Formats: sequence, C-alpha cells, structure tokens
Amino acid sequence: MAAGGDHGSPDSYRSPLASRYASPEMCFVFSDRYKFRTWRQLWLWLAEAEQTLGLPITDEQIQEMKSNLDNIDFKMAAEEEKRLRHDVMAHVHTFGHCCPKAAGIIHLGATSCYVGDNTSLILSSGVITAHCSLRLPGSDNSVSVSQLARVISRLADFAKERASLPTLGFTHFQPAQLTTVGKRCCLWIQDLCMDLQNLKRVRDDLRFRGVKGTTGTQASFLQLFEGDDHKVEQLDKMVTDKAGFKRAFIITGQTYTRKVDIEVLSVLASLGASVHKICTDIRLLANLKEMEEPFEKQQIGSSAMPYKRNPMRSERCCSLARHLMTLVMDPLQTASVQWFERTLDDSANRRICLAEAFLTADTILNTLQNISEGLVVYPKVIERRIRQELPFMATENIIMAMVKAGGSRQDCHEKIRVLSQQAASVVKQEGGDNDLIERIQADAYFSPIHSQLDRLLDPSSFTGRASQQVQRFLEEEVYPLLKPYESVMKVKAELCL
Repeated sequence: MAAGGDHGSPDSYRSPLASRYASPEMCFVFSDRYKFRTWRQLWLWLAEAEQTLGLPITDEQIQEMKSNLDNIDFKMAAEEEKRLRHDVMAHVHTFGHCCPKAAGIIHLGATSCYVGDNTSLILSSGVITAHCSLRLPGSDNSVSVSQLARVISRLADFAKERASLPTLGFTHFQPAQLTTVGKRCCLWIQDLCMDLQNLKRVRDDLRFRGVKGTTGTQASFLQLFEGDDHKVEQLDKMVTDKAGFKRAFIITGQTYTRKVDIEVLSVLASLGASVHKICTDIRLLANLKEMEEPFEKQQIGSSAMPYKRNPMRSERCCSLARHLMTLVMDPLQTASVQWFERTLDDSANRRICLAEAFLTADTILNTLQNISEGLVVYPKVIERRIRQELPFMATENIIMAMVKAGGSRQDCHEKIRVLSQQAASVVKQEGGDNDLIERIQADAYFSPIHSQLDRLLDPSSFTGRASQQVQRFLEEEVYPLLKPYESVMKVKAELCL
C-alpha cells in the first residue's frame, strides 16, 4: 500500500491471476479489505480476552472496536505506512483514529506477527475448509476443497458412463493393450482423491500461532498479567478458540515455523502436478480426435486458421499448474534461511507466493471443473484406431485358438509373423489400413478358426477387468470421499476469461 501504481488503471501492471483467471471469491479472500479487516478482528478478539481476564478494558472500548471493523480508511493507512515504514503500526494508528476511546488498548502486548501470521493461518485454513466467512457477499460459490470435490464428482460421472467403452491404451505413447475410457479417467480421479485427502490432512494439522509476543516467550503478556502464568495460557486459548482453531502452537519464535507454509504449498503443488497430467492427457487425446474439451459456439481456435479447435482450457491449466508447482520453492528457501527467532526476509516473499498459490489453485480447479462438465468423446474415432491396432494384439488369441483346433503353435506363429510383417508394410510403406485379418481370412491354413475371428477380435474381450475396477473404485473409494460435499455439488464452473 505504501508504494506502487494505480492497480485499477490500464496504465499499471495487474496480476493476470486476479484480473483474468481467479474467481471473485478467491480474489476477495486475498484482498486488502479482507486482510486488514481480519487484523482488526484479531485486535478485537485480543482485547475481549484481555478484558475477560481482568485487564482494565471497558465495554465502551470493545463496542467502539466492534463498530469500526469495516470502517477502514485505506488512504490514511497508506499515508501512515509511507510515514512510518511499518504496515502493522500504520493500521494500528488508522484503527485508532476511528476508535479514539479504544486507541490506547489496540494491539496491547502484541507484536506484528500476532496479526500477520495469524491472518495467514486463518486465510489458509478458511480457504481449504470453505469457512462461511470466506465467501464473497451474495455468492453461493465457496472457495475451498469443494471445488476439487466437484471436479472429482464430474469425472466420476464421466467414468461411470464410459466404464465399458474400449479404447486403445498407450505406454510410452505407443499403442499398448486396450483399456476403457472410464478406466483411464479413474487414473485421473485417483490422483485427485489423493490431493483431496492431503488437503484435508493439512487443514486438520493447521495450528494457530496464537498470542506469543515478540520472540515467542509471551513475556509481554506475563508482564501485563503481573506474572500470572495461568492467565497468559488462558489468553492464548481464548483467542485461539475465537479464531476457530482447535490447537495453537506451544513453541514459536516471533513467527510460526515457516515449515507450515511448505506443508500447505506442497499439497497445492502436488495438486498442480495432478491437473497437469490430466490436462496433458486431454490435449493428446484431442490431437488423436478421440476426446475434446468443451468448445463454445462462437469460440475462435486460431486467428489464422479458422478450422482449429485448440484445447485452450487444458493448455491454460498446464501453464498455470507449472507456475503452481514452482511456488513451493519459495517457502522451502524461506524456511531454510530464517535466522534464530525470525528475520524479515520472509515478508515480501510470502506476500506473493501464498496468495498466488491459492489463486492459481483456484483457477486450475475452476477451469478443470469447466472441462469435466463438457468433455466430448468420439467413439467412432476410438473404434477406428482400435481396428488399426487390434489385429496385431489379437495374434496371441488366434494362435491359442489354432492350437485348440489341432494346429502347431510354432507353425502358426511363423505364419502370423509373415502375415503381420506384410500388413505392417502396407500400413507404414503405403499408408494403407491394417489388413492382417483379411490376410488371415484369405489363408486356408487358418480355415479351422475363420468362424471364430469376430469373437476373437471383440474389443471388449481385451479390456480385462477394467469395467469392474471402475465400479468398485467408485463405490468403495470415490463416493464415500465425496459424501461430505453433497450440498455443493450442483455449483457450475464459470470461467472469468
């Protein structure tokens, strides 16, 4: 606030995360208004707890603070910060200006990290859990793991519907044995389920910094309460409870350990890896014309080539997922260089990386939900590709059928080897279709099994237990995991741009 341009002006840089991609809800959560309003709430909770424990704070002072939580003079705060070169004290003075009776007890006994660190923890916890206070006024779309749960739900519907639809599998992006479209989708879902469980774990592990003082010893509060150790512990617990946390750190320096930021951003980075893999698969399938992301009626794929249907949404997810994955390096390095009880070289870095990580995760989840709500599959294209590759894959079944009909395994193997090379030459040298089956049908040697070829070449006989695996996976692992989120499943995804 103390420096920088007019961020609402077209003449000043604005982060594309806020101006183009992230949802209004997430942008609001990391806005100045929400941040500094949370600071004021923390000062109010501290004053209320101190009053309850016997410090000379009046009801009138408390009420004055309550009445001015949203009355933030941002211009005054900016001027104060420019004068003081200290953001927290600038807001202490600004809050005190509109609360003259309470001015003397605002921030009593606290250090800057009381508001700074605790706000970071409140935001992180709130974003992950979709706490009701972290909603944009008038919006029903909460910012949370609910987004991830909705993506999983949409993909689960997709997988269930196509659990038995055979498709060519790929290893090394080379044709492999068949799988099903639904089974492949379950590979994506399984990764996202792990991400959902990791987010829940991080949420449950988050602890409040609480009321700890300048170096974490609570010395200032011990002095305020004239050496009453029990009251200091009560103060810490009361403020922690007010903030909605079950636990607070017992040990801190001036800050909570920066390894907490590593934990949070590591989970988000892992989510980024999952989304990147999923959207890369969709991009490759779009190239094969087997599957496409939604493409709007008036959408333009290319300014030069009007026929193109580029997978823009999936490409956006991959681009932003890469950014999300790199952000975990910031807290890793920050935690490693925090000297003793704290150094301030964490501050500017954390202002950027924490907000950007959540805004980026919000964007890719919202975009992936949009993709998953409109995926288009082209069964005829899939069938044609299977027909091109299946004859080679079916050779082992053909050999087994010939042996059962009285033939020699070695003689049959040699016959098929020769015919396969001839068919491969047609495909590779002449650009023709795979005619191996036609060659087998024309060879009298294989006449004992000619009537069995249609059955031997049925694609569904090559997919193993894929459809059963899909059903069991959804019923035993996915649906139970999604049950707590049933109330938010109907929310549709809308892209900002």
